[in-house]
Amino acid sequence: MYAEDTFSWLGEKLGDVIRFIVGLFSGVFGNLFGAIDGFVQGLTGSLGMSSSLLSLVALAIGLLFLYSAVRAFLRRAIVGGVIRLIIGMLVLSSLIN
Repeated sequence: MYAEDTFSWLGEKLGDVIRFIVGLFSGVFGNLFGAIDGFVQGLTGSLGMSSSLLSLVALAIGLLFLYSAVRAFLRRAIVGGVIRLIIGMLVLSSLIN
C-alpha cells in the first residue's frame, strides 16, 4: 500500500512539472507568434497589401532586387543597377495598392 501511494504521488508531481513546462512554452511561443503576427499585419497594412505568404515572399524578392541595385551602383555597374532597380520597382509596385 505504501508503494502505491509513493508512485501515485510521484506521478502527480511529474504531471505537475510537465503541465508547468507546457504552460511556460505555450505562453512564450504564444506571445512570440502574436508579436510576429502583429508585425506582419502592421507592415502589410501600412503598405496596403495582403498578408498572404506569397505577397510576403514577393515583397522580400522586390527588396532584394533593390538591395542588389544599390550594390551594383556602388560597384559602378550602372546598366545592371538600372535593370535591377526597374525589376525591383515593378515587383514592389505590383504589391502596393
